[in-house]
Amino acid sequence: MNVFDPSHSAANDTANDYQLEDQVGYKLRLASQRHLEIFSRHLPDMTPTQFSILVRLRDVGEVSQNQLGRLVAMDAATTKGVIARLIDRGLVQSRQDGADLRRLQISLTPEGQTKVQAAIDKARLITKETTENLTKREVARLLTLLDKL
Repeated sequence: MNVFDPSHSAANDTANDYQLEDQVGYKLRLASQRHLEIFSRHLPDMTPTQFSILVRLRDVGEVSQNQLGRLVAMDAATTKGVIARLIDRGLVQSRQDGADLRRLQISLTPEGQTKVQAAIDKARLITKETTENLTKREVARLLTLLDKL
């Protein structure tokens, strides 16, 4: 009798125990897809990334492009592209920093200020719809748990 059976091993037992539906990453992706669908329905002319940048600019006022990227947890290349699209739409403006001409300072335009406030009002509805199956306590717990990741 052959003790080694390649069709049955500890590795196979472990692999068979793996259920995609039980994985955190899979669940996060499903939740993200649902949220993005809701977001794009309420704010069809804006991406979540653009929204994040507009809200941060509303919060902090004028800021360097690099600092803005850090404030929204985005790499420099992505930040630059998003800002360029927002400039093209007339929602943000850039100017060279007087102290360092290599640095760009970014701020909201008057149109951007109006647009971000309207978007925030819709974002409240987006959050409410995304979490409609959760109690307030569950939403608070979810946010706490996500912060730990």
